[in-house]
Amino acid sequence: MEWMSMDEIREKFLSFFESKGHLRLKSFPLIPHNDKSLLLINSGMAPLKPYFTGKEVPPRKRVTTCQKCIRTPDIERVGKTARHATFFEMLGNFSFGDYFKESAIPWAWEFATQWLKLPEDKLWVTIYQNDDEAFEIWNKVVGVPDERIIRMGKEDNFWEIGLGPCGPCSELYFDRGVEKGCGKPDCAPGCDCDRFMEFWNLVFTQFDKDEAGNYNRLANPNIDTGMGLERMAAIMQGVDNIFEVDVVKRIMDDVLKMSGTKYNEDRKRDVSIRVITDHIRGITFMIGDGILPSNEGRGYVLRRILRRAARHGKLLGLNEPFLYKLVDSVAGTYISAYPELTDRLDYIKEVVKLEEERFNETIDQGISKLQVYIDGLKAEGKAVLSGEDAFKLYDTYGFPLDLTKEILEEQGIEVDEEGFNREMSIQKERARANKIEDNSLWANDALMEELRAYSTEFVGYERLESKSKVLAILKDRELVSSASEGEEVGIILDTTPFYAESGGQVGDKGTIYNNNVNIIVFDCKKVLNKHIHIGKIRRGIISVGDVVNAEVDKGIRMNTARNHTATHLLHKALREILGEHVHQAGSLVTPEYLRFDFSHYQGLSQEQLDEIERRVNEKIYESLPVEISVTTLEEAQKIGAMALFTEKYGDRVRIVKAGDYSMELCGGTHLKNTSEIGVFKIVSEGAVGAGLRRIEARTGPGAYEYLSGYKKLVSSIADYLKINENDLENRVIEMLSLIKDKDREIETLKQKIMNMSVDEYLKGTIDVKGVRLLTLKLNSYTNKDLRDLNDLLKSKLKSGVLLLAGVEDGKVNLVASVTQDIIEKGLKAGEIIKEVSAILNGSGGGRPDMAQGGGKDSSRLDEAFLACRRYIEDKMQ
Repeated sequence: MEWMSMDEIREKFLSFFESKGHLRLKSFPLIPHNDKSLLLINSGMAPLKPYFTGKEVPPRKRVTTCQKCIRTPDIERVGKTARHATFFEMLGNFSFGDYFKESAIPWAWEFATQWLKLPEDKLWVTIYQNDDEAFEIWNKVVGVPDERIIRMGKEDNFWEIGLGPCGPCSELYFDRGVEKGCGKPDCAPGCDCDRFMEFWNLVFTQFDKDEAGNYNRLANPNIDTGMGLERMAAIMQGVDNIFEVDVVKRIMDDVLKMSGTKYNEDRKRDVSIRVITDHIRGITFMIGDGILPSNEGRGYVLRRILRRAARHGKLLGLNEPFLYKLVDSVAGTYISAYPELTDRLDYIKEVVKLEEERFNETIDQGISKLQVYIDGLKAEGKAVLSGEDAFKLYDTYGFPLDLTKEILEEQGIEVDEEGFNREMSIQKERARANKIEDNSLWANDALMEELRAYSTEFVGYERLESKSKVLAILKDRELVSSASEGEEVGIILDTTPFYAESGGQVGDKGTIYNNNVNIIVFDCKKVLNKHIHIGKIRRGIISVGDVVNAEVDKGIRMNTARNHTATHLLHKALREILGEHVHQAGSLVTPEYLRFDFSHYQGLSQEQLDEIERRVNEKIYESLPVEISVTTLEEAQKIGAMALFTEKYGDRVRIVKAGDYSMELCGGTHLKNTSEIGVFKIVSEGAVGAGLRRIEARTGPGAYEYLSGYKKLVSSIADYLKINENDLENRVIEMLSLIKDKDREIETLKQKIMNMSVDEYLKGTIDVKGVRLLTLKLNSYTNKDLRDLNDLLKSKLKSGVLLLAGVEDGKVNLVASVTQDIIEKGLKAGEIIKEVSAILNGSGGGRPDMAQGGGKDSSRLDEAFLACRRYIEDKMQ
């Protein structure tokens, strides 16, 4: 057995299975495509599930991959053991109804013994206890002795998740030698000691488990295997753990160098080194695949591991952002297998650095707050932090629960996770309660069942009018046979040109009418694949069975289409100007405006916004034809159509193509030519969450009205200032400069007045139990004014307590300070502010020597001053 690098093992594995007729596929992104059951790709077979289930046709019946994976269930063990990791690579060979055990088993042996040259006498095999077929192949065909084939039960060697495809497993183990073992005479594969290392799992998917618990044989069984690359490298390189294999060790060496730390000298520091080494790999690959830190979903997984790594950096003395510097190490180490990381290097580093900076803003405060909790628990002899306090750390300071747990574990304290989850649920309920209730005509389970009987044919892509038959009428959440003038109804037609709200595009408006009735339709919703036209009867009576004209408002539809086609151009322009990491995260298309949410790590500069706007308008003026076609999802992906990670697509998809510029999967309504958009104008850009930005824009008539409004505003301001519009900018600059000069003059005068008033103010001090106290009420004083006056008073007071209150519009700003000699007697400015601001219906806090706060009720200021006096009296007893 010769030493072999991770790169060599990866290439040998893929080449070997190519020689056996397998198609080599690149690693899929860590974001699952069209699979909402997974947050992240966590195994080699995960991205291939559609091929196993038959939903998609594989490019070949034999496939081999090296798949990057993320797993976090054991995140708290990462760093504490030599083998746990959040990021790893999984080698695999797969058969979709082609070969089975008769090929998979001999090939596994051939690769292990002939390509990797593992000694045969060091290899052991486990099989499912009843799998005689596998035993015969291992024993009779391959030649593994009986005593090195171990039968194991369902828990160890049978793969199944609920109902559906499942089957027995067979695992290969490497014997690392007696010295690694536990010394027990019955030590064998499956033992908890470190002697036998499992390195390859062969899953034989040959059954379909039904609801009755029967295991029915599949007509075309599948093969799914997984070999951990890092684990195999540990065997080939003769090292004890994954952190010592060549690729991972190179990254760890950079962590050691950066932190000035040596490995294997201090157990706690070793844990931190391993955490950072593992986590920076996952962080780099996740961001490289388009994931951004957030408070939910896969973004939360990224935030958890990034903040966990940042906190372990602090334990090593790395108090400034440092993780982003290690991204170069990861990209350089993995360059042969994942060269795309180098292309995204600057972007990945920028995202990591920004997230580190965000965390650094709050972590010290959070750790201080947590230490207060720890001290309190220890003083009370308790060992469980309440769920409410753990949630406060999460909600206020951005502490993921597992980070709180990890810090507390070091102190022998647990967390009430049930209480934490309860607080999280309360917050979610509160958020839901703040949303508009669904008062729709069909929000009723029984009614939903009745609606299943109807179906609607949508013809609105081709035309805006149709002769239709009334299939059903909904009123007050019930199906009725007829409705009359003045009533609000939901109408289901057999055929409709009305686009129903979906994909971010709002529903059409228009009219439904015949000689007997006229209904204004102000919305159209899709429920159970039928269109419900929501409207009000202006005149007449409508009955089930009536034949009516359904007519979409052409102007409104046209404006909606303008905004929708512009959204596609905007998406493309964003990716061109900001980078390929940009992905749509949500959109709203209305007749009046468009709103587009997208993944990006920081705000856009005015120059970037100008360039994006210019690029979109450029494509409008080029008069690009907008072509629509329908094809299979597989074909659409082959030709490069943009799909959304969050959308679930059917077998047939609609491609919207704007010239050679933009191509997306979309079910919305669009123009025939980009020139019909007229003009595109961005009206706002801002953040909607961590790593998410939002652009709002207008097109066509909406853009004209917006620009026209600005023109009127400019004219009005120029008239008011009695200047020409062209001179407006210079005049505003002059005025601002003048205002700054005046502000400086006012500030100088304030300082002079303060200096002149200090001695007069100090005459108002009173003696409280031997402590000089001055309380002052000052009108129209800002926080800065109060701080400046406080400094002047304190410098002359020498010893005592100050409480200054600035009152404006019924609200109060507070500043308190305590001289050092009085602090030593037990008085603290922070405590004074807390007591006083609470009386004023406010809050505040700070250091013992100086604190700030505020309140909403200035009418109780005398009461607050009295509370300050009583505080001193109590402390001086």
